[in-house]
Amino acid sequence: MDGVIVVNKPQDFTSFDVVAVMRRLCGQRKIGHTGTLDPMATGVLPLLLGNAAKAQDILPDSDKEYIAEFRLGLTTDTLDIWGKVQEEREVTCMQDDISKLLPKYTGEISQLPPMYSAVKKDGVRLYDLARQGIEVERTPRKVTISELCLLKFDEDTHTGQLKIACSKGTYIRSLIDDIGRELGCGAVMTSLVRTRACGFTLDDSVTLDEIKELSHGGEQSENTKKLLRSCESLFDVYRKLSVSEKQAARFSNGGAIDIDRTAIKNTVNDGEILRICERNGQFIGLGRIDAEQRHIKMYKLFSMNRKKGD
Repeated sequence: MDGVIVVNKPQDFTSFDVVAVMRRLCGQRKIGHTGTLDPMATGVLPLLLGNAAKAQDILPDSDKEYIAEFRLGLTTDTLDIWGKVQEEREVTCMQDDISKLLPKYTGEISQLPPMYSAVKKDGVRLYDLARQGIEVERTPRKVTISELCLLKFDEDTHTGQLKIACSKGTYIRSLIDDIGRELGCGAVMTSLVRTRACGFTLDDSVTLDEIKELSHGGEQSENTKKLLRSCESLFDVYRKLSVSEKQAARFSNGGAIDIDRTAIKNTVNDGEILRICERNGQFIGLGRIDAEQRHIKMYKLFSMNRKKGD
């Protein structure tokens, strides 16, 4: 099977756990995912099956969106409620104090990866070092927070909820920890739901239980196919170009397509990436325009079933 299945990851599952379950249910080994979710987090986890796994490093939309809950007055070693408590402080700030602070963390910011993360230091995962009680120096990373708003805050329990839209690689736990430190009382994340990833939302997702229900009776592959979204759906932001059978065969074998023999010959944008499809609608792959040579060169091939052509 080649395509995308959007899973609503359950709590207490790692992203790899979900992949392992899907390999068994689909009877397929080649499955990748588009961004790790912490075990305690839930939400959108697009899985790439078969040839779709080739899209993992070239996804045009890698931004994420989350709903995160937090509690003020507490810090832990993992920056979330499930870690070891390091300090408790009195909370004196109000809702307006939080709201006024959020613009400071909107836009491009510098973020220090938490020790309990999958980032590697000298080839070792940080969380492996953290579990040994070892803390090492880490390099801050630039991330972009495109939206950060306070959805609600209870001034009696000092708990609240944030909506965050951000770039790939953003740590929501770290963001909440930074906000808590700035407020002077500390803060931990208490829940996290990813509501959007790679252009897919919770409405596009299915649960593992729903997938298991479809997989009963030994019809795993056929029933699971009903949930598959096409590889092409990952690249809907790119312009689509339909080509002839001969052009499709040439492109599939690494050859360039002559722009002047296509429908886009008068709208050429150098470097633009295109979805290349046969006239019957079959997605072949991605091409990149070379305006100087008037060619569309193969960028990434997804259909491997073409015969050689001229």
